[in-house]
Amino acid sequence: MASAELQGKYQKLAQEYSKLRAQNQVLKKGVVDEQANSAALKEQLKMKDQSLRKLQQEMDSLTFRNLQLAKRVELLQDELALSEPRGKKNKKSGESSSQLSQEQKTVFDEDLQKKIEENERLHIQFFEADEQHKHVEAELRSRLATLETEAAQHQAVVDGLTRKYMETIEKLQNDKAKLEVKSQTLEKEAKECRLRTEECQLQLKNLHEDLSGRLEESLSIINEKVPFNDTKYSQYNALNVPLHNRRHQLKMRDIAGQALAFVQDLVTALLNFHTYTEQRIQIFPVDSAIDTISPLNQKFSQYLHENASYVRPLEEGMLHLFESITEDTVTVLETTVKLKTFSEHLTSYICFLRKILPYQLKSLEEECESSLCTSALRARNLELSQDMKKMTAVFEKLQTYIALLALPSTEPDGLLRTNYSSVLTNVGAALHGFHDIMKDISKHYSQKATIEHELPTATQKLITTNDCILSSVVALTNGAGKIASFFSNNLDYFIASLSYGPKAASGFISPLSAECMLQYKKKAAAYMKSLRKPLLESVPYEEALANRRILLSSTESREGLAQQVQQSLEKISKLEQEKEHWMLEAQLAKIKLEKENQRIADKLKNTSSGQLVGLAQENAAVSNAAGQDEATAKAVSEPIQSTSLIPDVESREDLIKNHYMARIVELTSQLQLADSKSVHFYAECRALSKRLALAEKSKEALTEEMKLASQNISRLQDELTTTKRSYEDQLSMMSDHLCSMNETLSKQREEIDTLKMSSKGNSKKNKSR
Repeated sequence: MASAELQGKYQKLAQEYSKLRAQNQVLKKGVVDEQANSAALKEQLKMKDQSLRKLQQEMDSLTFRNLQLAKRVELLQDELALSEPRGKKNKKSGESSSQLSQEQKTVFDEDLQKKIEENERLHIQFFEADEQHKHVEAELRSRLATLETEAAQHQAVVDGLTRKYMETIEKLQNDKAKLEVKSQTLEKEAKECRLRTEECQLQLKNLHEDLSGRLEESLSIINEKVPFNDTKYSQYNALNVPLHNRRHQLKMRDIAGQALAFVQDLVTALLNFHTYTEQRIQIFPVDSAIDTISPLNQKFSQYLHENASYVRPLEEGMLHLFESITEDTVTVLETTVKLKTFSEHLTSYICFLRKILPYQLKSLEEECESSLCTSALRARNLELSQDMKKMTAVFEKLQTYIALLALPSTEPDGLLRTNYSSVLTNVGAALHGFHDIMKDISKHYSQKATIEHELPTATQKLITTNDCILSSVVALTNGAGKIASFFSNNLDYFIASLSYGPKAASGFISPLSAECMLQYKKKAAAYMKSLRKPLLESVPYEEALANRRILLSSTESREGLAQQVQQSLEKISKLEQEKEHWMLEAQLAKIKLEKENQRIADKLKNTSSGQLVGLAQENAAVSNAAGQDEATAKAVSEPIQSTSLIPDVESREDLIKNHYMARIVELTSQLQLADSKSVHFYAECRALSKRLALAEKSKEALTEEMKLASQNISRLQDELTTTKRSYEDQLSMMSDHLCSMNETLSKQREEIDTLKMSSKGNSKKNKSR
């Protein structure tokens, strides 16, 4: 398991490595492209700098020229200002000079106009060059910012990859160290296992020779003693009686009973549904008591009146199928002949549904065409017509699958055994579909009933009939749901029970062979009953085992019981002798008591009558007590109390005698207890000796079990050697894989270092920009 986990880890690492390598190549290409773009941008920046410097030089020269021209204009303006007053003073003499100055002024004005135009043109060029320079500079700065962000992202990716690589390298190094330790321990174990394998190979050779000899003997016995193998051919094997599985038969009978109950509920619901539908046709849309109904509804009600002749046989067929499944039969599809009759009854009911379906649809259309029908009621009627079509289709589907299941009991070639499970699953699906359709019918019919109840022309008879139909539809829905859930819950058992059949075969071949097998089974059961003789009542096995344990470990062994019987007989004889002695003593005491009473009576003749009466009563009580003592024979344990008022020597002797007799009785009881205890201890000693013998026997059995356990341990050690060899091979493969991984990791480290250097250089260049 550890090697498999390590291989999985290395495979994951290899996949991650390949992904990272591909990402690294993509990053390399991106870095190279960025370097090329940065170089091109550098060249463009140099060209722009040069053009900017030229423009600045031209600008400086133009500004200098402009200043010169401005100064010259100022000088000319000053000269003009000086020349104007002179001209006023010397108009006459200055006409000639004015003409000259006018010519010069025109020359100067033209020259000034040219300089001004040239200055404007230079200003425009300078402004355009400045704007272009600012635009280019902004573009380059934005480009530089994006390149710096991309370089930072690439650097972060590179840093993350380096961290991952370092973590993977550390993990691999730790795994490598652990694997080296494991490999050393496994090498030691492998050396020990090699020594054991050599010993086991010798044992294996001996066992192989022994088993080969036994195999030859068994083959010779089989060839000589077994004349015919009937399980070899499926035709003969199908006639063999399979093992009687009483639990399977009881389960199948229970399932059939549940199915019978569900079918009975479904049959009653169908009868109610068809009957109440017939009553509704007689009431709505035209009441037959007031007016004649349409011939279509008359025909429809006539057909519905015959529903019991088609629905009742379904219950009868299911009852016959339930009665055919008994404890003595073998229940498979090949032996359930009564399923065919149930399928035939179901086909007759489906013919009835097909016959009444067009009339039902036409009846719903007639309801829609009546003046009482609203748009909502018309929509419900259309939905019910679709539901009735679906219901008939589902019953047809269910009948086809049940007919297929009935084929193995009549036509063996009609259905292949491999298709049994698919047919059963389709039956379950059809039952679920029937349940869904009945739910739709219940919903749509309840909506229709509520709409009809709200009509002003709705009679009480129509309302009660609708309620009855709705209750029958609800019962149908519940019955369909119960049957569908029941079949789906037992579907696995049905599929598993298909394999129940003859031994070492796929199943019964034909219904004829199944029937023959059932006849053979009955004959075999009758033969076994004839062989069975009434046995005498005996002790149950468990009770006999318990009694045996009691005899082995109890205190009542045969010899001990004999001794106890003998001792008890001796004690009984002694006690009888003592009883006779004390009976005589009691009689003597009674005589003495009578004499004493007579004497007391003579002495007290002269006393008062009251005293005489009291004494007489006392004497009578004492005589009664003496009679009771004689009757119960307890004179030994109960001392005789004298009622004489005058104590004498005899009474004292009696008291002393009674005291000693009580003491003797106490001592005898103690002696009996001591004897019983001694016998009990003796019996316990005998039981302990027997338990010791049993413990020795159990010890021998445990030693044999120890031998078997040692053999199992040796076998497990052999298996361990084989597993260790496989682990060694896997470890060698893993070590090779680790070496290759280390090489690739070293190469990857070099590539990462180069990428780091290149990224650092690019970042420095970008920063310098």
